[in-house]
Amino acid sequence: MNMSLVSDNVDSYFLRAENITKIYGDGTAAVRNVTMELHSGEIVGLLGENGAGKTTLTKMLSGLLPPSEGRVVSPRGQIRFGSPREALDFGIGMVHQHFALVGTFTATENVALSHEKPFTRIRLARAKERLEAVMAGSGLEVPLDVPVEKLAVGEQQRVEILKVLSRNVDLLILDEPTSVLTPLEVDDLFELLGRLRTEGKSIVLITHKLKEVKSVTDRIIVLRHGELVGDLVTKETSTQHLARLMVGDVLDKEADAVELRDEDLPICRDREEVDRSADSILHVESLSSRGNTDEIAVDDISFDVYGGEIFGIAGVEGNGQTELVECLTGLRNPFAGVATINGTNILGKDPRAIYRLGVAHIPEDRWEFGLVLPFTLAENAILGVQRWKEFQGPLGFLKWPTINRHVRALMDRFEIRATGPSAPAKSLSGGNQQKLIVGRELAKDPAIIVAAQPTRGLDIGAAKYIRDLLVEMRGDGRAILLVSADLDEVLALSDRVAIMYEGKFMTVCSPASLNRERVGLLMGGVTEEEPVS
Repeated sequence: MNMSLVSDNVDSYFLRAENITKIYGDGTAAVRNVTMELHSGEIVGLLGENGAGKTTLTKMLSGLLPPSEGRVVSPRGQIRFGSPREALDFGIGMVHQHFALVGTFTATENVALSHEKPFTRIRLARAKERLEAVMAGSGLEVPLDVPVEKLAVGEQQRVEILKVLSRNVDLLILDEPTSVLTPLEVDDLFELLGRLRTEGKSIVLITHKLKEVKSVTDRIIVLRHGELVGDLVTKETSTQHLARLMVGDVLDKEADAVELRDEDLPICRDREEVDRSADSILHVESLSSRGNTDEIAVDDISFDVYGGEIFGIAGVEGNGQTELVECLTGLRNPFAGVATINGTNILGKDPRAIYRLGVAHIPEDRWEFGLVLPFTLAENAILGVQRWKEFQGPLGFLKWPTINRHVRALMDRFEIRATGPSAPAKSLSGGNQQKLIVGRELAKDPAIIVAAQPTRGLDIGAAKYIRDLLVEMRGDGRAILLVSADLDEVLALSDRVAIMYEGKFMTVCSPASLNRERVGLLMGGVTEEEPVS
């Protein structure tokens, strides 16, 4: 029925959750006794650490989960959706952090699937016209006729956003939508959200970026440990107050004296200059590779990464960063070029052989390449290292007591919050899943760490922890290749930065020589005469 509840009366609400609670079968209370209202013509930020209950709450509002207690009501009465499709028919759409796309379908086919079936030539043409109109209005561009499994992660998320926007929903819920977008794309998205608000839409923005939530929202709801701890007017609060609500008293002492900001990251620029007179740990020369659609994705790239250095790569996702990382970690075979680790060729070797050369890989998609979610922490913690002698017993049987001690040591060192080594990985919050991957990879004592989107989707505390670890590894003399869509992160952490566009490096330079305007031009393919350092 897709009813519209737009009203000029701010006291009228589009949706109201009353004492809503979600308790899972294992007794975990993900959301406890939350009461909140969502109004038409309003952007609401939903803040909280990983595991605070944000996604669970919005899943109950969008028909994916039934509440254990409490109810959801509209001005027309109580609502209980049996499925997300019923919620969509009502006018509620959610863009999930975990993509809900059919990989073998094109963007057009995925949009058509969300509207009408079975597929016919006429209906597909209608869906393509609808999608082109939404892209023109939103500024979000994606290839329409390529299977989405062949698109970069950022492009896949744009398909998800476009899919829901094409339904003309009255309530749009976005779960970490900017985590794979560039600053310019974020500006375009926020401009779009402003237009939707003017049209009377209700928008919920789940994010961990305080600067973003302060810049675009009208109201901010804060959850901590599944409970509502703040419902604030945005212009009447500060980022420091929001951070304290999110994490309680667990804040750095420095936060008492300064306003907390997203850009408060560990800065590498004051450290000693990297010694580049010695041989590099990673050497790449004239590397070229094709992408999933047979286009040139990595185009004649050359660079070196030295011990005690963070080499950052920034750029709009889909410009070859993913393919470059895959070439260097054995997941893709380039067709030209050279790549060596401490002088040993790595091209054409499988991931296990490359790992033995001292490479640790933090993948950009922790659910597809980083973890086996049904496996336990112990099983995930030894992926790739299960043949270590200390883990092998007689006849090749695994020594689980030794492995469990290893896992508990990782849990202590990397502050992984879980019930124990036997807990399934899927039971962990996103931040703790990422800490598990980082802990496993760093336990390999690597010479070089290839970190792709290491803090994507993490809350402030988890992101800061991962960044601090990378800086610590840099201080220990490791080489780090950092690929991130978070421009602030790349500029703050890196000793040198490369801006990547259409498979090429537009420049390689010190972060101190860059500003946002220049970075934006380079990320858009506008060249300048720039000395390569």
